[in-house]
Amino acid sequence: MRLRIWLFVVVGLVATSCSGDDASEVHVLRLATTTSTNDSGLLDSILPAFEEEFDTRVDVVAVGTGQAIELGQAGDADVILVHARAREDAFVAEGHGTERSDVMFNDFIVVGPTDDPAGIARLSLATDGFRSIAGAEATFASRGDDSGTHSKEMALWAETGITPDPNSGWYKSLGQGMGETLNFANESAAYTLTDRGTFLSQSERLPALAVMIGGASIDQNVDPALLNPYGVIPVNPDKGGINVDGAAEFVAWITSVDTQEAIGAFGVDAFGQPLFYPDSEAWRSR
Repeated sequence: MRLRIWLFVVVGLVATSCSGDDASEVHVLRLATTTSTNDSGLLDSILPAFEEEFDTRVDVVAVGTGQAIELGQAGDADVILVHARAREDAFVAEGHGTERSDVMFNDFIVVGPTDDPAGIARLSLATDGFRSIAGAEATFASRGDDSGTHSKEMALWAETGITPDPNSGWYKSLGQGMGETLNFANESAAYTLTDRGTFLSQSERLPALAVMIGGASIDQNVDPALLNPYGVIPVNPDKGGINVDGAAEFVAWITSVDTQEAIGAFGVDAFGQPLFYPDSEAWRSR
């Protein structure tokens, strides 16, 4: 992971060091984002339109939200697209970013082995499911990577009053992205918390897992704690070396009605439902 981030930073520094007088200059936008936007296939679906319209190459680094925010804080990204609202607001309040804009939302779900050893499929709230998993000492796979999903998981455990111990045997802290964590859960008959989009996009490779809490679609998810909003934030240009114009273009583009329509259509053909739901101000006021 460190090598991946190092390569991303080096590419960005090389790109931004090109002379502005060179007519053949390659415009590069450094986007730090979460694994869910990448693993779900959303970025592969929508980014080519941005790159073509603005003659810009988007260099994506997909990590946990915590790491994406750290890249922004260090000035090693031009714009971040993440999903941990309190941390996003703090990023702006502390002067690392200029302004947060709503982009989209989906929801978290609890998935687990089809035989459901902890008996949580009858439950509606994630906290009740977590209590049952802990009580049964059923295997639980945590991303353990300071991502938005991991932050949500920790908040849910805090609500239960239970502090899971990685040394207990049943609680596995992996330090992995969402795709890797789902693969582990599938192979190890484990429960895990995931965003619905990534689970649906990878469901064909996860035959041993089923949705336990959250229902078959976001409309059936009755747990308000499982709502999962995403925001986009340009990095403060005072950090130096920031592609200010590119970041502004990206924010305007991803929150535009046309791109929001593309976001809302992504996944419908394959899964009968969107993997992400548009939620920008322009979309809501259209």
